[in-house]
Amino acid sequence: MKHRLMIALASLLAMVTLGTAQDAPRDQPSAKSQERIVKEVRHELLMLPYFGVFDYIAFKVDGYNVTLLGQVVKPVTKSDAEGAIKHIEGVEKVDNQIEVLPPSPMDDGLRVQLYRAIYGFPALERYALGVQKPIRIIVKNGHVSLEGVIDSDADKNLAGVRANGVPGIFSVANNLQVVKP
Repeated sequence: MKHRLMIALASLLAMVTLGTAQDAPRDQPSAKSQERIVKEVRHELLMLPYFGVFDYIAFKVDGYNVTLLGQVVKPVTKSDAEGAIKHIEGVEKVDNQIEVLPPSPMDDGLRVQLYRAIYGFPALERYALGVQKPIRIIVKNGHVSLEGVIDSDADKNLAGVRANGVPGIFSVANNLQVVKP
């Protein structure tokens, strides 16, 4: 009888220990693992089929959780971004805070004019090379935000001046980041 009681007690103790180990929060990933997650998230976002120059997606990685931020023109881009990130090994939760911009023929016309004004200007043409454009043009209700990276302060200022020169725009927020090549 004592032997059975000891076995039952040991089994109960083992189950309690296993239960608390499973319920305990996971440790933070290693720096190498965190770096891999950041690299894969960036890659997956750049590979989205409808992700273009008029969309801007940023992200934050906190342990095993990824927060998506930004604005997109098409709702499918928002859902595709979340779906692509959910399947990355090591990502447990995706907080999708991407805003879908309201449909507007006026904003669509402004986007085309802004694209031509910025990427068609000879001093900024080099940024038009490649599939993923470094200057993102976000238009919401006539208000413009320039996002992304650029090589110099002069190019940043020039892009802002070109955007401000497009008629019909209410305001321009030049959020371009200067990154030396």
